[in-house]
Amino acid sequence: MAAYHSAADLPRLLPLFPLTGAVLLPRGALPLNIFEPRYLEMIDHALAGDRLIGMIQPTEHEDKVLRPALSNVGCAGRIIAFRETDDNRYLITLAGLCRFRLEREAESQAAWRQGLCDFAPFAGDLVEGSEAPVPRERLTAALQTYLANRDMKADWKSVMTAPAEALVNALAMMCPFDPAEKQALLEAATLGERASTLIALLEMAGDDAGPVTLN
Repeated sequence: MAAYHSAADLPRLLPLFPLTGAVLLPRGALPLNIFEPRYLEMIDHALAGDRLIGMIQPTEHEDKVLRPALSNVGCAGRIIAFRETDDNRYLITLAGLCRFRLEREAESQAAWRQGLCDFAPFAGDLVEGSEAPVPRERLTAALQTYLANRDMKADWKSVMTAPAEALVNALAMMCPFDPAEKQALLEAATLGERASTLIALLEMAGDDAGPVTLN
């Protein structure tokens, strides 16, 4: 398995997977169900090489625009699990490596989009830091209220015992916030800022979400 110790170790050119409402964070795990032909080709391409994909949110919904503009910041992930289904879908899991700033899209004959990515602004993502101070009691209280108002469930043993970074990043990725809120969580400069944003979103959220289960 390739090791990425600095921003310079990562390739500047990445295949991009634009997906509204989905963000990947460093050391997070994102399961994906791939079924569009162009993205099946993209996965084949990635598996034949370094297994890296750039997850990025469009700024417009894919259902409304054929080629939507993309956010300025995404996150590179490495395919760590792969399964092909009987109906020709790929079930993959991406492990988050490092965020990037999208410099520009690259011209390509491929069916999928590619981008020139600058990892330097987020080089600290590659360093797994010590436990950062996170107001866990406030986070837990906000999460309990948020889940109760939506008939959602959580594995509370995991919530209480997870390291701060793993907990904050998992909730930021899994909670059904809107795309702009997801992007704000992705772009938070530090874990502390992400935790503060996450708590604020949980506390301010309304009661109109549907039932979801967090496992």
